[in-house]
Amino acid sequence: MYQKDFSISTNGQGLTEITNEIDKIVLQSQTEEGLCNVFIKHTSASLLIQENASPEVLEDLNNFFKNLVPETGNYLHSTEGPDDMPAHIKASMIGSSITIPIQEGRVCLGTWQGIYLCEHRDHGGARKIVVTIHGE
Repeated sequence: MYQKDFSISTNGQGLTEITNEIDKIVLQSQTEEGLCNVFIKHTSASLLIQENASPEVLEDLNNFFKNLVPETGNYLHSTEGPDDMPAHIKASMIGSSITIPIQEGRVCLGTWQGIYLCEHRDHGGARKIVVTIHGE
């Protein structure tokens, strides 16, 4: 087993591709075959595998979630501002971890797939991610 933490800063709501960071960690682990679990240590951001060829996909997804979970809802929890509870809802819908197969020393993604950190806050700051690798 191999495990590594890293942080990534976000610039407000949107999707940030982290595929290269995950690939580097898999290479460092020297694992040829196995599983890579990626976990985000936050409740107002999430992780997603999505198309990485067309930037319009990312923009459409971000707009979809903004419309689905508006900041103007009648939320009880608003301690950290109007984007706080909507961020928790979006994160609970998308999820806090993903698991990807490792083949031939690399994460096994499709041609147009990338790994994304989904920031749901206007000012999320540095997001902590844990990568755990099991394999040979």
